[in-house]
Amino acid sequence: MHAEVLSKVESILARAGIGDAAADARAIVEAARRIADAPNRSMCALAMAEERAAGTPLGYVTGSVPFMGLELLTAPGALVPRAETELLGWAAVHALGVLQHGGDLRLIDMCCGAGNLVCGIASQLAAVRAWAGDLTDEAVKLARMNVQRLHLSGRVDVVQSDLFAALHYRGLEGTIDLIVCNPPYISSGRLAGDRAALLTHEPRQAFDGGPYGVSIFQRVIRDALLFLKPGGSLLFEVGVGQERQVATLFERSGRYMRIDEFRDPDGAVRVISGTKDPKGQP
Repeated sequence: MHAEVLSKVESILARAGIGDAAADARAIVEAARRIADAPNRSMCALAMAEERAAGTPLGYVTGSVPFMGLELLTAPGALVPRAETELLGWAAVHALGVLQHGGDLRLIDMCCGAGNLVCGIASQLAAVRAWAGDLTDEAVKLARMNVQRLHLSGRVDVVQSDLFAALHYRGLEGTIDLIVCNPPYISSGRLAGDRAALLTHEPRQAFDGGPYGVSIFQRVIRDALLFLKPGGSLLFEVGVGQERQVATLFERSGRYMRIDEFRDPDGAVRVISGTKDPKGQP
C-alpha cells in the first residue's frame, strides 16, 4: 500500500510540474503516516498531494521541515525554513565553537521566523544562551512552539520585537558573542515583478527588503554594534549576487574590522559576516 500511494502522490505532483516530485512525495507520505491513523493514511496523503500540486509550500502541507538535523514545525504566517539557510546555521556553530571560553556563549537570532536558526545552533552547542526576535505574532508563536518542543526553553528566549527594540534594558549590551540574521532581502520591485509568486502563500514581511533589498541589513549592521562584544560577529544570509552590497554596508559603518564570505556548494556567496572592531566604540 505504501508503494502504491507513493506512486500516486508522485504522479499528482509531477503532473503539476513540482520540481522534485519524488522527494516531495516521500515527505508527504511520511507526514501522512505521522498524522493519520492507518485506515485514513492513503486519503490523507492524496489530499496533501493535491494541496502541494496547487502550489502550497511543502512545509505548510506537511506541517514540518528538516533543518540542521531537527524536525521543525511550520505554519502559515511564518517563512518555511529553507535548506540553503543551513549554511548560516553551520557557519554560526563553527564561529561559536572557536569562541568557546568556558562560560555561556551568547547568541541573538534576529528576524528569527520559525526559530530554525536559534534552535539548530542551540541544539548543537549546549553552552549557547540565546535570544530570538521577530516582528510578527505568527512567527513569534511558532518559534516559541519549536523552542518548547525541542526542550530549549531554559536556554532560548523568543521575544516579539522590531529588530533589537525589545532586547534593550536586559543587560545584553556589549555581551553578545554572535548575532545571526536571515533578513528579508528581495527588493520591493522584484516582489511586484518576477518574484511575485513568493507572496502567494508566505508573508511579505519575510521577503520585502525595501527598494534595494538591503533596508534591514542597514539597520541591523548599525544596531548590532551596541550588543556585540568587541570581536563579536554579525552573520547574515544574503541573496545570490548581493554580497558586494552588504560588504559595502559593513565597510561604510567603519566599525567592523573583518568581513568574511561563505559559499554554498554551487560557489555562490550566501553568508557574509562582519567582526566588530575591538578598538571601536558602540
